[in-house]
Amino acid sequence: MAARDKTNAEPTGSEQASADAVEQNPGPASTSKGRPTPTRKEREAARKRPLVPDDRRQARKEARAKMNAARERARIGMAAGEERYLPQRDKGPQRKFVRDYVDARTSLGEFLIPVMFLVIIATFIPSLEAQTISILVLWGFFLVAIIDSVALSWLVKRKLTKKFGSAEKGVGFYAGMRALQLRVLRLPKPQVKRGEFPVV
Repeated sequence: MAARDKTNAEPTGSEQASADAVEQNPGPASTSKGRPTPTRKEREAARKRPLVPDDRRQARKEARAKMNAARERARIGMAAGEERYLPQRDKGPQRKFVRDYVDARTSLGEFLIPVMFLVIIATFIPSLEAQTISILVLWGFFLVAIIDSVALSWLVKRKLTKKFGSAEKGVGFYAGMRALQLRVLRLPKPQVKRGEFPVV
């Protein structure tokens, strides 16, 4: 009788605590994600992107926009004289020195195009004498501009030799051709003002 009473007795304090813990943590069944773990093949398939997009028209449009942006960036970089955007003929410290020296100088050759326009206008004057004089003026100015460019070429080579020890091949022609262009049409664009000659 005593044994029956012990069996039906109320649980002790430790037994009650264990029962409460089991209720609060019901076991692995409650921690389930609710879905099966994806296989390796399924994970790899989810990471894969199609090589050819579904909307090819949109893809072409985006590619064209990126290409235009890259070209515009290259154009701006070249105009600003950024080394990585320059063509091979404009790269290097000697070429930069030549550009800065020519742009700091007032050359006769940069006025050649305006003089040519004036001569073209003068040819419409109904006077053979005026037309002849305008042609002679043009040829005279052209000759003086060529002489100025040759002198500039010699001067630039001399300064490059003093600064760098030697002058690269073709820098004289490079200087002369730049001097024959209008300042506003030169590429890369002038980075110095008139009179701001580079230090030798």
